[in-house]
Formats: sequence, structure tokens, C-alpha cells
Amino acid sequence: MRIRPTLSFISFLGGTLLSLSCGGGGSASTPAPPPIGVRLSASTIQTVQDGAPAAVNVTITRPTGTSRSVTLSVAALPAGATTTVDSPGAGDTGTVTITTPRTAAAGTYQVTIRASDGVSSGSANLTLLIAIMARVGSMTTGRIDMFMSTSFQPASWSDDFFVRHPEATTPLNELGSQHIRLQALERDVPQLDANNWDFTYLDQIVDPIFTVADYSPQFQIAVGPQFMYDAPQHLRDQTYQEFADYCARLVEYYNSGGFTDGGGVFHKSASSWPITYWGIYNEPNINGLSPQEYVNLYNVVVPAMLSEDPNIKLVAVELADFSNEPQRYLPTFVSNVTKQVDVVATHYYSSCNQRDSDQTVFNTIPGFVDHISYIYSQLETNPTLANVPVWVTENNVNADWSNGGFSICNGTPFVLDTRGSSAFFAAWRPLVFSRLAQAGVRALHHWGFAADAQFGEVSGASGGLYLSYWVDYWMARYFPSPPGSDALQLDATETASVEILPTLRDDGTVVIMIANHAVASSSDNNGTGAPRTVALDVSALGPFSTATQLTIDARTSLASGPSEQAITPADQMEITLNGYGVTFLALR
Repeated sequence: MRIRPTLSFISFLGGTLLSLSCGGGGSASTPAPPPIGVRLSASTIQTVQDGAPAAVNVTITRPTGTSRSVTLSVAALPAGATTTVDSPGAGDTGTVTITTPRTAAAGTYQVTIRASDGVSSGSANLTLLIAIMARVGSMTTGRIDMFMSTSFQPASWSDDFFVRHPEATTPLNELGSQHIRLQALERDVPQLDANNWDFTYLDQIVDPIFTVADYSPQFQIAVGPQFMYDAPQHLRDQTYQEFADYCARLVEYYNSGGFTDGGGVFHKSASSWPITYWGIYNEPNINGLSPQEYVNLYNVVVPAMLSEDPNIKLVAVELADFSNEPQRYLPTFVSNVTKQVDVVATHYYSSCNQRDSDQTVFNTIPGFVDHISYIYSQLETNPTLANVPVWVTENNVNADWSNGGFSICNGTPFVLDTRGSSAFFAAWRPLVFSRLAQAGVRALHHWGFAADAQFGEVSGASGGLYLSYWVDYWMARYFPSPPGSDALQLDATETASVEILPTLRDDGTVVIMIANHAVASSSDNNGTGAPRTVALDVSALGPFSTATQLTIDARTSLASGPSEQAITPADQMEITLNGYGVTFLALR
């Protein structure tokens, strides 16, 4: 008797057959081919943008029992780089040679080296570092004659700084600034009304400054006394004689034995040092004076001041420099000024927006250099101004400040821009210095000495040192003026991310500044920067007996600053900066 199978048994049997027929289940799958082992002789190789090759040896390990020919290939090679591959074939070793000409951008790249025999494959990662080639020549290309300085803004928020921190005169003196700039505002404007004067607050700042550095501050007469204005930014006396008389009294107070005010009180500076340099009005282009009004004011003020001391020097314009302001302001001044001009000054901030990216901030520098060139071209059109130097009397990363918690420049909630004192500054300020010095600027004033982390070299609250202090401290030492130095020939394969300034000082010392301003990401705001290496060739300069290197970057101690390290001089030297920063080489 036939037994009819049950439904459950049929279902089980069908499922089993289906599974077998479709290749299901691990026991019937095709295994992946075993990989080829790939081992590199180095995890990192370095090439230079001069076309010299760099090679890495590749050792392969075949899967057991195979003898197929192995071919090497390279993936993720940066643009411009080329490779020559010597594959193992039937052997166990090969070579990958990489060449990077000028067209290959400097930086660090992750490259993959792959091995394949047509069945099995394997890979290993290689770090490729492309260095910049820089050759320094013995010929000179121009004069570097720009001194470093700093600034103070005596007002109610700052004029007690030396009262709270008398010890701060020591770092100020060691900074070595020339003609420290003073810009008195608010209660530190000493004339109270037509008959009364009070220098108490102002001299809390001025008197200590007379005891440091070159003992010769620059007094920038930013504004007139408040009673002289009949509307914001509008002097009531449009002949400007009232303002001129105020300026003349300041010269009397500091330089000419003092004066007696309308109330019968005699005023004379306690310092035995005069003030030689005087700036006439601050940023007139944004403080209520048209180009013609400013030159009218200047032509009245200068004779009044010279009548009290004919030896003083006059600093003109003090422009808030942005957009096309030099083009708007300079022609009228140059064509109509009739009185003594010893310096023409301008101000330069890279941004007025904390949200600007690092790259945006760096990108403003060439445009400002163009403004300097324009100012000089205008001065040359007037024979009496043709030899007048240009000073930059305010300079920092970001000009913005808080107005009730909001940005004065863009109206958004204010955020302190600490790029003025971070490692970013150690790349930015040397870049600014190099470009401006080569453009003929004769003075670069930091804004300002005692302030917050956005503006200060020293904390206005604690008196502690910022990284910006050490940048300016060492730049003043490596590029003293006077006596000055000469720029040397430079052939660099890349200048987009590293600034290299080679100089020959008058004492015979060669100083080479290398500033890394390579941005890691286009969106970075106060980022860390990207590493860069420079292969430096100084063979054209002859032999040196001693050399030192000093680096300022994110690792620099704020308390003690960086220190010079003795290194072995050679015709070829390699300098690496791991992010934003600057290195100074001194070869003797």
C-alpha cells in the first residue's frame, strides 16, 4: 500500500531543494580570493617642486600557492604629479617613483599603492609630502626699511592701565617700538572748555611711555574737545582756527615750556622729552571731514603748531583705508596741501567681520599693497611730497568692536575675533610685514598694545602677554630699522601658501623669514593651518659659520616666548611648519 506524503514533509523537501538549486547557504558560496600583501619601505616620502624624483620600494607577498605576475598602480595622486612604476612581475619587489614639478601644489597627500595579479589584489597607503623649493640669490632687489611700533588709546576704558600694571613698562620697553602712537579720546582729551584743562587722565598713559623704547611717542590728535562740536563730527568753527589753537596748546604743554589756561592754571608736562611726531585728526574720511575740508583744516592747524615748536614733524591724513578711499581722498590732499608734511599715514585691517574665513582675511593683503602703491604714486605728483614716507599707523586682523553686544560693522551679535592673538597672527602679521616693507612702507604700528585677545599684544585686564607680542618682538629684532636691510633674490616654486623674505642686514647677517599661511580648509575661521615644508637653498650666498632658527606657532609659550636654537648651517636646509606660524633663520 503506497503511503501519501504529508504536506509538511513536501514543504520541507521543496525548501531544501530550492535552497540547494539557488546556491544558498555558506557551504556552497565562492570564496573571495586571498589578498596580496603590500609592504612599503616608508610610510611617508617627500618630493620637492623641482622635479627631482622620490621613490618608495614595494614588497609584495603572494597568496600561498600562486605565482601570477603582479602589477603595481597608484591612486589618488595629486594633480601635476607623475609616477614611474617598476612592478614586481614574477618577483617580490617593485618601486614607485613620484615626481612633482612646480605645477603640483605643495602640501600633504594620501596616496594609495595597489598591487594586482588579475585575480588577487592588495594595497597600502603612502603619505606624500610635496615641499616648496626656494633658492636665495646673492643679488639685492630692494630696501627693507620699516620699523615696528605699537599704539595706545587713552580713554576711560584704558587710561589706568599703567596704574594697575606698572610692571607692564618692562615688556613695552623690550618690545622696542619706535614712535609709540597715542590717540586720546573721551575724558583724556585734556581741554574741558574754553578756559579749563586737565591732563590728569592723559598723563597716566603718556608719562610711562616717555620712559621706554625711543622716548619719542607720536601724539595723534584724533578729535577736538567736545565743546568745539555743534553736531556729531562737525566742528562749529569752520575756519578751524579754534581747533588749531587747541593743537598749538598741546605742543606748548609737551614741547615749549607749558601754558596758562583761562582760569590761571599753569600746565606743563612733567617729562623732559618732547613729542616730535604729531598726527592731525584721525580717519577724517569716516569722521566728518570731506577731502577738501580736511586739507583746509590741515593747512590752518600746521602753522599754529609749528609756531610753538618749529622742530616737530607732521603726520597727515591717517586714513581709514578700505574700498577706494585712497582714490577718493589722496588727490585732493596732494593737490591742495600747502603746509609741511613729513609723513602720510593710513590704517589697515584685513576685515570688519568676525565671520570672514581665514582665507578671506589673507586674501585682502594684496589689495592693500595696491593702495600703498597708489598713495606713493599720488605723492610723486607733487614735488614737495615726492619723498614723503608712508606709515601704517593702525594694523590688525579685524577692526570690528562691540556696540551693546552687537558688531559695529555688521550688526550681528559680537564675537571676539581671537585671530589677533592666536597662531593665525603668527602667519598673518609676518605676511603683512613682508608685503608692506617691500612696497616701501616705513612704519607698521600694531593696534593696540594693552587690549583684549582681538587687538592686544598684552592683556589690558591681566597684563599677561599674548602670542602677538612675541611675533612683533622678534620681527623688530630680526628686521631692525634703522639701520635696515636689503631684500635678496628669491626663486620660490610656490608663493600662494608660504611667504619667504630673505634679507641681508647691514651688519652682514642673512635673515630669512618663512611664514606659513596655508589654510587647511576653505571654511576655517581661526583654524590651525596646514603643514608646509620648504627646501631652502642658500648655496649662492657662500659658507656660513653659525646659524640659528626661531619658530613662533601654536606651541609657543606665552609667558616666556620662543627661543633661538643653534643649527648647523648648510647649503641646503629644510624648514617645516606644522600649521600657521613663522620661522626666522639667522645665518652669520
